[in-house]
Amino acid sequence: MAKNNIVLYEPEIPQNTGNIMRTCVAANAKLHLIKPLGFSLEEKYIKRCGAGYIDKCDYTLYENIDDFFEKNDGEFYFLTRYGHKPHSSFDYSDKNKNYYFVFGKESSGIPLEILKPYLDKCMRMPMSDKVRALNVSNAVAIMTYEALRQQNYPDLFFDEPHKDKDFIEKN
Repeated sequence: MAKNNIVLYEPEIPQNTGNIMRTCVAANAKLHLIKPLGFSLEEKYIKRCGAGYIDKCDYTLYENIDDFFEKNDGEFYFLTRYGHKPHSSFDYSDKNKNYYFVFGKESSGIPLEILKPYLDKCMRMPMSDKVRALNVSNAVAIMTYEALRQQNYPDLFFDEPHKDKDFIEKN
């Protein structure tokens, strides 16, 4: 089965990472964090933003980008303001592949030397000329759910698992 992986290159803002952890839990995605981090994973901000789901988040911490690439294999896609293709123009539906969606640090994105070997896999979410980029936690959610949509939402619930399907009608 396809596995969606969210990769944060040197994340700086704990609230964004906490939100992304929650998204990863909701989407059954694995999170990869590449050091240095701009915060400690033990900080109360991470726990608060993860809304109590951090202990359920499948994540791995890497010393640097080389450490990450050495330990992972699959299809790598890079979300960057320098991309020329929309995120929805790629096919993420192959159930035998691992997909890695790489997001850069909030202040400066992904360094150009990392992007250059992957120019054909660089993408940008379409937006107006009034904004340089979306907040990274929003971009992660949009990207993750585009991949899940193409995969027909594997192993995810369409109804809240603890409520009857006709909950509204009964109440």
